[in-house]
Amino acid sequence: MPDALFAPSAPRLSPDAPVGRIEIRAASKPGYDVLLTPAALAFVADLERRFGWRRRYLLEKRVERQARLDAGEKPAFNPACGYARHEEWTVEPQPAALRDRRVEITGPVERKMIINALNSGAQVFMADFEDSNAPTWANVMDGQVNLRDAIRRTITHIDPISGKHYALNDKVAVLMVRPRGWHLEEKHVLIDGRPVSAALFDFGLYFFHNAHELLTRGSGPYFYLPKIEGRAEARLWNDIFLHAQDCLGMPAGTIKATVLIESILAAFEMDEILYELRCHSAGLNCGRWDYIFSFIKKFRNDPNAVLPDRAAITMDKAFLNAYSRLAVKTCHRRGAPAIGGMAAYIPVKDDPVANDRAFAQVRADKEREARNGHDGTWVAHPALVPVAREVFDDLMRTPNQIHATCHDVRVTAEDLLAIPQGPRTEAGLRQNVAVGIGYIEAWLRGQGCVPLFNLMEDAATAEISRAQVWQWLRHGARLDDGRVVDHALVERIIEEELAAWIGRVGEVALAHSRHEEAARLFSELVFQHRFAEFLTLPAYDRLMETGS
Repeated sequence: MPDALFAPSAPRLSPDAPVGRIEIRAASKPGYDVLLTPAALAFVADLERRFGWRRRYLLEKRVERQARLDAGEKPAFNPACGYARHEEWTVEPQPAALRDRRVEITGPVERKMIINALNSGAQVFMADFEDSNAPTWANVMDGQVNLRDAIRRTITHIDPISGKHYALNDKVAVLMVRPRGWHLEEKHVLIDGRPVSAALFDFGLYFFHNAHELLTRGSGPYFYLPKIEGRAEARLWNDIFLHAQDCLGMPAGTIKATVLIESILAAFEMDEILYELRCHSAGLNCGRWDYIFSFIKKFRNDPNAVLPDRAAITMDKAFLNAYSRLAVKTCHRRGAPAIGGMAAYIPVKDDPVANDRAFAQVRADKEREARNGHDGTWVAHPALVPVAREVFDDLMRTPNQIHATCHDVRVTAEDLLAIPQGPRTEAGLRQNVAVGIGYIEAWLRGQGCVPLFNLMEDAATAEISRAQVWQWLRHGARLDDGRVVDHALVERIIEEELAAWIGRVGEVALAHSRHEEAARLFSELVFQHRFAEFLTLPAYDRLMETGS
């Protein structure tokens, strides 16, 4: 029997759930009215009123946990979670559409991107409202419109410059959707005077309009769940799924969701997370970039946890390889798929040598994942789908590897917490600054993923860059040449990298760029004493200030 930690959750209705107004503080565009119907908004409001208070409570618990980590506490496997961790149980079987996920492509909910990704030859397309999407009101709502059209196969696009026409192929990838994380709010929509949870808004609007349509077309409402830090947060999603399905007359388990393990804390609760979602689980994914960011963030006060250059923190490092192997072992023991992470490399135009190097690095990364036992992997560009597919076709001859139970794998807390060694260089510091400024600038213009220096950067990779600069400053890290990373050095490099960006942009484009604003925000983030939990929180405030 389940132990006490998995007793029935709190009542689904907040004890003080008010009856009030739904207010939208944003301009409408053609097509939005089809989505923002009274019934759909009532559904979203119901989710917020029932579950929003629990989200806020769990965010408070995150703050309390961080205080303990700051005081020196280290994560550990919880021996009290007896049933979830030690007994034999499995998640519900996977639907046919999700049994073969060997290649998944991800990207924002932009119209052309959706068409290209669905046509890419990947088994799955994860449409992203989170790390690769700057959440302007237009981006969020256009994304909902685009997904609605894609599901109904009415989506088309004509490139305004080339005139090229885009439409769906007969065979397309299975669609999964990633709503925003628990920490974010959608400030354009107020429920009873309070901003709605961005996760509940994204999920609720998409599910209400598309769940039945997906089922009639042989698919289903499939999701990726980001930024979860433990079993209680997974349980909240499970309760939301149960209620949402009940509201729309669907049986429990219709929804399937893959949880991204992108927090060091979640790595210690993989069994518990799968257990909480076992009726709805579509496995786990190694969200490696946010995981590295989480490692820096959670151990920010520990001078012994200072990491090397971002470029040196690769999946062959012991702590990341352990995390990958533990995810596979945990998932397969529970009958769930374990999906590998994103290789940030993209094709390099006009440089065959660099392009060959990028493809070789992607191939090596995917071979490592397949040999570790992963059932699929992520790519960021359609041109990399054949590379990943070839690797998994060669090393995984069945639709998945769930049958490989990995009994011989042993991963300890010490393995997960091992600090990687490597260089700390001025070049690495400069790269962090350049990426931080370049990404924030694009984000402020409404672009949530952007190619920079032959890598695809999104919020997760940019978080590593700014967090690492903060960490090196906080602990006075010493570069390999002996210099200490201090305020003066970082300030000088920010000025120089801002000038470099202005030089790259050129005088004409500079008038429309936001590099100076991005450099100011980056400086605030790395110089302030208190670590900002997510760069997208202050950046979102700036979007709101500009009416975006």
